[in-house]
Amino acid sequence: MKVETISSSSTTLRVSAHTHITGLGLDETGQAIADDVDVTTSCGLVGQTQAREACGIVTDLIHTQQLAGRALLLVGPPGTGKTALAMGLAQEISSSNNSKLPFCPMVASQVFSREVKKTEVIMEHFRKAIGLRVKEQKEVYEGEVTELTVEETEDPLGGYGRTISHVILGLKTAKGTKTLKLDPTIHDSLSKETVAVGDVIYIEANSGAVKRVGRSDSYATEFDLEAEEYVPLPKGDVHKKKTVVQDVTLHDLDMANAHPTAGSGPHRDVLGLLRGMGKPKKTEITDKLRGEINKIVEKYIDDGIAELVPGVLFVDEVHMLDLECFTYLNRSLESTIAPIVIFATNRGITTIRGTALKSPHGIPVDVLDRMLIVPTMPYNLQEMIRICKIRADTEGMDLSDDALRMLGAIGQKTSLRYATQLLTPSKLMAEVQGRTQILPEDVTNVDDLFLDGKASAQLLATSDGFMK
Repeated sequence: MKVETISSSSTTLRVSAHTHITGLGLDETGQAIADDVDVTTSCGLVGQTQAREACGIVTDLIHTQQLAGRALLLVGPPGTGKTALAMGLAQEISSSNNSKLPFCPMVASQVFSREVKKTEVIMEHFRKAIGLRVKEQKEVYEGEVTELTVEETEDPLGGYGRTISHVILGLKTAKGTKTLKLDPTIHDSLSKETVAVGDVIYIEANSGAVKRVGRSDSYATEFDLEAEEYVPLPKGDVHKKKTVVQDVTLHDLDMANAHPTAGSGPHRDVLGLLRGMGKPKKTEITDKLRGEINKIVEKYIDDGIAELVPGVLFVDEVHMLDLECFTYLNRSLESTIAPIVIFATNRGITTIRGTALKSPHGIPVDVLDRMLIVPTMPYNLQEMIRICKIRADTEGMDLSDDALRMLGAIGQKTSLRYATQLLTPSKLMAEVQGRTQILPEDVTNVDDLFLDGKASAQLLATSDGFMK
């Protein structure tokens, strides 16, 4: 007998630079959990104890919505985990079931576009990071269709045709039944949803919208094979009130009002489709339109219909912004509708882009005054070894202890990014030798083949350059 092992057809997830980050790794008191005890409880983060605890306080401020209109700045040398901290912060924010906040990441170089102004790109991301939770109470009729009769009458315009006068619809729930007399316009909605006797539907009393939920499970044994979704009989009365909560961002409202005919849905016409195809990918939304939307949003908030949910905007490489962008940011942070903004940069004293002025982190002093600054420190040898071990486990690699120590030493001498980039070539080198475990000689061979940034700079400094 021949037995064959069939490999699983499940797709493997792609591993990115921060796949292993699942949070900030803090306990109930907000203290950082030591990574040498258990990597899973530290959420994949190594070291940076003070920075993690500071971000934990920021997370609490965000959840209580007491940090809106303020900014946080993550500063530190390259390869010290600034983006990893921001990813952990995002995971902590989104893990809260009580308040789901929008998180919008961007890189500062995204503002430079030929199609849209820089300030427009900044405001677009600002609006993406501000959520609006709309609570709407709807009256609905819900149940299983027991009767569907279309009553016709003579055409009032004369002729031999007949028109629909009304629709008799019988609905049944677990609590009772009800017969409704519906307007003839709802007949079109019933026809589009292909409603028949035995289907479970609900009708909104305000708009007359009809939604077919599925086939009643009492008909489940009617056929042996049927492509239908069976649902249980609805509970309660036929006529009930439901509170519907919908989360949207202000940018969604901007786009819906800026392109009312270019939206998607069953009511999209051919002319609107052609108009949408002819428009460029990016279009500017005027301040006048945003002002009108803000007025409507403020009215909804005052009436208690909606609730404003300030989210988080993460801007990486903030030193790439110029003076015009910083001035616009300064004004935007003072707005009544503003998200929590988190910046990150690896620059020290550097020139503000577009000027000859030097400033800390390439940020004007007046903008810097609005920020809470969280520093990140360089990793020591043991922390680099633990990070390489986490990355190896995430990518499914088997490294010997000597190979891990060698990678840590290489990272200490060059950079952490260079050390983690040597993992995959070392694995390929070991596979060529017919081994599954990566040994120190594999790391040495790969290190001899490649140059890191510091070694390349030293090579150029001691030579006349490549072009003479």
